Amino acid sequence: MQLITPYGGRLVDLRVAPDELEVARTHAATLPSCQLSERQICDLELLAVGGFSPLDRFMGEADYRRVLDDMRLSDGTLFPMPITLPVEPTPDMQIGAEIALRDRRNNLLAIMRIDEMYEWDREEMARKAFGTTDAAHPIVAEMARWGRVNLSGALRVLQTPQYFDFLDLRRTPAETRALLEASGRANVVAFQTRNPMHRVHEELTKRAASAVDGVLLLHPVVGMTKPGDVDHYTRVRTYKALAEKYYEPDRIVLSLLPLAMRMGGPREALWHAIIRRNYGANHLIVGRDHAGPGNDSHGQPIYGPYDAQELLREHEAELGVKMVPFKMLSYLPDEGRYEESDRLNGQRTLNISGTQVRDEYLAAGRLLPDWFSRPEVASILAEAHPPRHRQGVCIWFTGLSGSGKSTTAELLITLILEYGRQVTMLDGDVVRTHLSKGLGFSKEDRDTNIRRIGFVAAEVVRHGGVAVCAAVSPYTATRNEVRGMMRDGAFVEVFVDTPLEVCEERDIKGMYAKARRGEIKGFTGIDDPYEAPPNAEIVLDTVRCTPRQNAERIVKLLLERGLLIEARALTAIT
Repeated sequence: MQLITPYGGRLVDLRVAPDELEVARTHAATLPSCQLSERQICDLELLAVGGFSPLDRFMGEADYRRVLDDMRLSDGTLFPMPITLPVEPTPDMQIGAEIALRDRRNNLLAIMRIDEMYEWDREEMARKAFGTTDAAHPIVAEMARWGRVNLSGALRVLQTPQYFDFLDLRRTPAETRALLEASGRANVVAFQTRNPMHRVHEELTKRAASAVDGVLLLHPVVGMTKPGDVDHYTRVRTYKALAEKYYEPDRIVLSLLPLAMRMGGPREALWHAIIRRNYGANHLIVGRDHAGPGNDSHGQPIYGPYDAQELLREHEAELGVKMVPFKMLSYLPDEGRYEESDRLNGQRTLNISGTQVRDEYLAAGRLLPDWFSRPEVASILAEAHPPRHRQGVCIWFTGLSGSGKSTTAELLITLILEYGRQVTMLDGDVVRTHLSKGLGFSKEDRDTNIRRIGFVAAEVVRHGGVAVCAAVSPYTATRNEVRGMMRDGAFVEVFVDTPLEVCEERDIKGMYAKARRGEIKGFTGIDDPYEAPPNAEIVLDTVRCTPRQNAERIVKLLLERGLLIEARALTAIT
């Protein structure tokens, strides 16, 4: 039976023919180069193989402007997400010129002829495309370091990114469609996922495919997801275990999607539907707060829980992709089955929330029960998620120079060492000497320094260590960006709230006095602002409290969160 046609009628293919590659590579070697970010590489790949059809290039200005305003391309085609190539322009970038697009290792990916160069406004894009300018939204925070000019033009892709993992599951839209067509069913239900799948997801996807006599396209994102998500290696292992053992072979196709998500909520749901249509699906399961980034900096949800479902339902006829809502299911232990929550009649139910999965099972070293998660999945997750007291955490001290960050941080380290944790100290001044030598004190250089500290801290955390960081880090957006590098709950922001006049009194180096005299420009607190954290996990008073008392407050929080554990409790666990 015939699958739904690709969006726009055909799959775009920007890849250079094999017999033309050698000439193209030789030509590319003579061109100036532009190094792409991880996000841009993901976008380039999906442009090249038709995942973003009908797009055949990074958006020109007319498409970009109308997408922001109307969720449509300049020709009227519904397309909700701006797909652009922002760069910092160089003298080599001129209209009509060609450039070679390369990855961070300088591998050649594509040749672009520059047809357009246009400036764009970060705040406008954040407000119109994502509905917020709050830096707690990960893409809004990331945009702060995007280039100020967008490039657009014809692309010739010589090589898509090289992968070495799960090669049997990495398929283009054309390859995926061929597998789906072999199932003999015209209806395809796509399941977008960036999280491990449990029994409720399994049950829902089976029911959705059965209801339309279709096949399930299990299509997990393995490009860029929300910072802190479970890594794709762990997730794909769980998907493979489920697909191979618990689904009928002719009812499922597991294929990986190298997508860089925007966490754009309602608009992203429409975008996901377009992408899945290009891969052969005419149904898309949409969950509660689909592709939502969570809360803003004031603790409020950025998108409503059902905004994505409502927007996709409004446009499903035009897209040709039907919205399948993710229905809440409850387990009935007395009957050994799942039932839709709104169809219950007083039966006894069992449920485990996402918070309970993290805190009461994975963090406590307990296997998830069979009724909630298949044994294979539970085992894989247990291997990937050590108990909470063995998980990494970053304690990030921020405050004015002289506020007492380093003093409290150094004392905190000795207390943490008493609990048997390994600690890495990253002090702002020390990092500038060894990791950021050569950087100045402009806003851009300060942000670069903080991102470097954040990157190292995130690596320490990822490997189960404790990173204690002490840096002025005056800008909220950059601190939020660092927070976003780590999983939820792994970043503890400590605001050392010492008044400016006290910091000046403590200043043995005389830096504040020099700043007051104008000998130092851009000094935080004098002629450059310090943005106090609106929602720090801990606020310290260094005037009325001693460093020891403040350090003990932080230890208490770590104990409450299970990130530290008393020796007697550890003995009980082991």
